[in-house]
Amino acid sequence: MTHESGADTARSPAASFSSGALIGMLGGLIGLGGAEFRLPLLIGWFRFAALEAVILNKTMSLLVVASALLFRTRSIPLTAVAEHWTVIANLLGGSLLGAWLAAGWAIRMRSAVLYRVMAVLLVAIALALLFGHEAAVGRGALLQGPELVMAGLVAGFAIGVVASLMGVAGGELLIPTLILLFGLDIKIAGSLSLAVSLPTMLMGFARYSRDRSFGVIGQNRRFILFMAAGSLVGAFAGGLLLGVVPSAVLLPTLAAILLVSAMKVWRHV
Repeated sequence: MTHESGADTARSPAASFSSGALIGMLGGLIGLGGAEFRLPLLIGWFRFAALEAVILNKTMSLLVVASALLFRTRSIPLTAVAEHWTVIANLLGGSLLGAWLAAGWAIRMRSAVLYRVMAVLLVAIALALLFGHEAAVGRGALLQGPELVMAGLVAGFAIGVVASLMGVAGGELLIPTLILLFGLDIKIAGSLSLAVSLPTMLMGFARYSRDRSFGVIGQNRRFILFMAAGSLVGAFAGGLLLGVVPSAVLLPTLAAILLVSAMKVWRHV
């Protein structure tokens, strides 16, 4: 496996921890894990190939999401999450299939195509931040009965595809879906998002484990641990700063970061 000169130096424990902390803080400011910001950094700064970056991003996302789900039990107990098991099952019905299929597509894609797909998805996530994250609550579910179930399966499938192709948890798409489609409160939506994300990521992870590129995890164990640890610290710090920066400034700024990242990933062939 070849990496460009200087990449190993950039992947030092200090660099991986500090960059993880910055990414985690950006995500924590809006209640996310920051994986959407981590992916462009893995490609542009740490110089991992497209598929390697996705696999590493997914590995760190798993660690961050599992930890976040445990941390949130202090404010949102698992019993409260379990009360909405039908919503979780509805979304998982689509997301598990989407994650499995998308991982297979990513493995077979040429790197140049995968870079392009990532760039387009980064733009989509930027738009979701701008127009979906501040979704109004209290409207109730948009649909009822079989129509709601079908919409949940379709939304779950799309989220599973995005999560698997980019190695993200998908919270930037799941939370607006849970609020707008199912009419849930934003606090419980955050925990339900993690409950859906974890098995969805595990499904994609299992599919990626069949490819030889999966060996990048074993070759970068220390890098993964330090960056994941930094992400957790940063997410905690970002959560403490939540509300300090007004959403009218924060969301457009983060969206702009994603758009610039999308341009760089698009050109990274």
